[in-house]
Amino acid sequence: MQEINIADKKIGADSLPFVVAELSGNHNQSLELALEIVDAAAKAGAHALKLQTYTADTMTLDIKDGDFYIDNPNSLWHGQSLYQLYQQAYTPWEWHKPIFERCKQRGIICFSTPFDITAVDFLESLEVPCYKIASFENTDLPLIRKVASTGKPMIISTGMATISELDETVQTAREAGCKDLILLKCTSTYPATPKDSNLLTIPHLRDLFNVQVGLSDHTMGIGVAVASVALGATFIEKHFTLRRADGGVDSAFSMEPEEMHQLVVETEKAWQSLGKINYGPTQAEKASLNFRRSLYVATDMKAGDIFTPHNLKAVRPGFGLPPKYYDFLLGKRIKQDIKKGTPVRWDWLS
Repeated sequence: MQEINIADKKIGADSLPFVVAELSGNHNQSLELALEIVDAAAKAGAHALKLQTYTADTMTLDIKDGDFYIDNPNSLWHGQSLYQLYQQAYTPWEWHKPIFERCKQRGIICFSTPFDITAVDFLESLEVPCYKIASFENTDLPLIRKVASTGKPMIISTGMATISELDETVQTAREAGCKDLILLKCTSTYPATPKDSNLLTIPHLRDLFNVQVGLSDHTMGIGVAVASVALGATFIEKHFTLRRADGGVDSAFSMEPEEMHQLVVETEKAWQSLGKINYGPTQAEKASLNFRRSLYVATDMKAGDIFTPHNLKAVRPGFGLPPKYYDFLLGKRIKQDIKKGTPVRWDWLS
């Protein structure tokens, strides 16, 4: 599987998992807070910060009832219209440049999710290194074509897409010029549960489309993300905030800085643990071979004595013959005196 290079950062099985902090609307309409979040993400060890580029008018219609009203009582955003939600959550476009600059100062990559064609043109003016397609937009083929035509790497959340829909999306992206593509397993509920994460899809997705794969994770904690690395995820995206208590449209399922740091640390450990298919002792284990059981003389013996269960024992350490020879040695006669605690050798036999 070919590695993907984003702003000189390699993404692939031979590289550390690429961890992205999703800013979303957790800035609560404060540029100062947004910049603080950049600083915290960098300090926590995230490799990138992701924005969302849209306005309420590019997302929906300014209608406050009917189809445009969120009436699901289980939704975090119950009681708002879509337009009101996006007004609250969007990142002002004039903020993008200072956020990009702060990311550069802090040594992390900054990119964004465009939600319409005008957002792509705007992000191109900022020379973004790659693009993310949100799960709800992965069937917007005109948007896919526009982003793919930039020739930059694309990261696409799979969300609720069927295999046939994903096939159409991937084909569209490739035909329009996308050479580097990452697909993210994503459960489009907020928050999501581990039970609904279906991580076994990750290796299937990788093999089906021959792409790098990852996880856009809306579950609480780091367990699901760590597990995804074991299944081949090379890219992890989690929503990020300074404090969930600050509130905000996505704060309820966002990570705090210490949690983000643990995510970076533990996904790296998970990646390191994959190694390769290996049997037998590793170099680090060779010294531990001494702690295996082996055959030892358990009482002082004289020349001419025979081995019995009383004087022949399988014990630690492992400097004698392997225990598999125990039954063979019982009843065999020795030709020299042997002290208790001596590892058994073949040349003693008469």
